[in-house]
Amino acid sequence: QVQLVESGGGLVQVGDSLRLSCAASGRSFSSYAMGWFRQAPGKEREVVAKISGGARVKYYADSVKGRFTISRDNAENTVSLQMNSLKPEDTAVYYCATFSQGYYDNTPDHWGQGTQVTVSS
Repeated sequence: QVQLVESGGGLVQVGDSLRLSCAASGRSFSSYAMGWFRQAPGKEREVVAKISGGARVKYYADSVKGRFTISRDNAENTVSLQMNSLKPEDTAVYYCATFSQGYYDNTPDHWGQGTQVTVSS
């Protein structure tokens, strides 16, 4: 069973940066694709970024492209999301998730508990 724990959220101002981290338990971390999702109040959960097990392939939602960077450290079983130039519309609860069937699998199968990011104008 994989357990995911996010950290790094908080309250920031427009234009600030935050770095979210997700620590994963389990032996097969490097074989999983990982993703960051977010859910704003009253909206559906959406994928923000995704990274393959070997970190060679990455995906970004159009809304964050050029501002957010996903990375992973397979030796430490962590995945991170560097968020720059934050906007009020980035306010949401951010979740990390595993894709144990690989990068092209669209169904995440383990979720963290989420971390709140609030961008104040």
